[in-house]
Amino acid sequence: MRTLWNSVWHDRRGAAMAELAAAMPVLVILLLGGVEISRFAMLNQKIDRLATTMGDLVAQADTLTESDVDKVFLAAEHVAWPFPVKTKAAIIISSISIPPDQTAARLTWQKFSSGGISAAVTSKIGSIGATPALPSGMVVTGANTLIVSEVYFDFEPMFVGQLMSAHRIYHRAFFRPRVGSLTTLN
Repeated sequence: MRTLWNSVWHDRRGAAMAELAAAMPVLVILLLGGVEISRFAMLNQKIDRLATTMGDLVAQADTLTESDVDKVFLAAEHVAWPFPVKTKAAIIISSISIPPDQTAARLTWQKFSSGGISAAVTSKIGSIGATPALPSGMVVTGANTLIVSEVYFDFEPMFVGQLMSAHRIYHRAFFRPRVGSLTTLN
């Protein structure tokens, strides 16, 4: 009996398989976590780039119509690819200036993208006619106008509830118009 026990005890043929079975859950969690964190970081970069691009495209115009802004929103799909901005995002473009009959800056116009989560979000800058909520130190003076683009995106992890939870991402960008004042949206 003792020789049988010694031969079983010293047999190492299945050791690698047992070690792999023990390490496999940890390796899978590390792999999935790496994929999810990389995807989240890339999404944040894309949404930041989207806010910057939308504001920059609007700030380049000398005059704007609602149709022009809708065309700018169409570019969002290409900027944020491969993420589905049509169904998971909302884009808000706002113009802030000092109206001729007033002394304080007001939000003069605002345009929301259609579809996606647009009905479920509001601008953190404010609503039309209200005093805008700007970061400290940012002011609008005289004939200056400020274009603000805000982007919301509902992030849903691929492996729901396992490594990360779903939440809303928000980025914004501020631009001064280059040519026109952009105080009205025709």
